Amino acid sequence: MLIRVINPNTTRAMTDLIGRCARVVAAPGTVVEAVTPSMGPASIESHYEEALAVPGILEQVAQGERDGADAYVLACFGDPGLDAARELATGPVLGIAEAAMHAATMVGRRFSIVTTLGRTMGRAHELVDRYGFRDACAGVHACEIPVLELDAPGSRAEAIVTDYCRLAVEGDGADAVVLGCAGMADLCARISDAVGVPVVDGVTAATTLAQSLVTLGLRPAVAGEYATPPPKAMRGLLAPFEIAAAAVGGGPSPAAAPLVVTAD
Repeated sequence: MLIRVINPNTTRAMTDLIGRCARVVAAPGTVVEAVTPSMGPASIESHYEEALAVPGILEQVAQGERDGADAYVLACFGDPGLDAARELATGPVLGIAEAAMHAATMVGRRFSIVTTLGRTMGRAHELVDRYGFRDACAGVHACEIPVLELDAPGSRAEAIVTDYCRLAVEGDGADAVVLGCAGMADLCARISDAVGVPVVDGVTAATTLAQSLVTLGLRPAVAGEYATPPPKAMRGLLAPFEIAAAAVGGGPSPAAAPLVVTAD
């Protein structure tokens, strides 16, 4: 089984971290390929950056289809481009926010989310509602640590994130915590030990759920909203993303996947 884990930002060090964490939970025989788009922002901390990350994500899904990937993980807590990726992919596509919230409700009645910057909290609340977890989510907290500082040398990020997770447990009455950033993936086990409740990282949750869906033979729907997008002209910078022909029966064939120009 080949799982393509896509880091939607272009910071390769974060891709490496995400890949290491995903491989820890990969089953025997599962290959985890962590990839960085050729285009997009260095980190995603605004709606603007999230929107600009989507072409790079779709580039990597299209390449995965050509390479025979069985499933995909989108490793950003905003789950950017999730619906669009499911229209292109023939295998399951998991967003880490969606996966983490589902996992948290299986080990606790109510969970809180601890994320990076306050400006991303609205997106977290929006996803809670979209995924149907309004009653299960006890709160969303921002520790005001920029994404790229999470793994910076000398950073106090782990201590600060731990303090906010403890606050969520004690103040919200949460019995599980969801970490709201892929860059927190390697902190999960230590924070869980420190705060005494399950702490869920979306990268590992999505990787294991993707494996399970492939094992069950479950794929995105080939009709309705997740059917292959109709052939349509694209202009300007988006011309390489044009889909030339829809596959018969839904879901793109390799020939129907976007022809993406990949930077060196």
